[in-house]
Amino acid sequence: MNEQRESTDGTPAASGSTCEVSERWVEQIVVVAASGVVDMITAPRLEDAIMAALGKSPAGLVVDLTDVEFLASAGMGVLVAAHDAAPEGIGIHIVAEGPATSRPLKLVGIADIVPLHATLDEALGSFSA
Repeated sequence: MNEQRESTDGTPAASGSTCEVSERWVEQIVVVAASGVVDMITAPRLEDAIMAALGKSPAGLVVDLTDVEFLASAGMGVLVAAHDAAPEGIGIHIVAEGPATSRPLKLVGIADIVPLHATLDEALGSFSA
């Protein structure tokens, strides 16, 4: 049975590759949260949301991967691209805890260039420290 789902932007998403992305603000910090699967099919949705958020000139950006079940290399590439594209002075922090997110980010070295946090509160607190 080939199930077809609809993504948040109304376009069909492939079965098994669903990713919801949301944006919210906590004072001057923008939080882009993803849930589901971030792979080569859904990573562009996350990238678009991150780049749109950066375009709004936040004081900082938090990418919250708490509800991500699978993070493929395409998703990790989006995080590196966001770090490289961020204007001077805008820090990017990632919320990732567990084997599906923090482990691969640490293994490939992304944790060495973008700070990882176990919780959203921890990430947000790092901006005021």
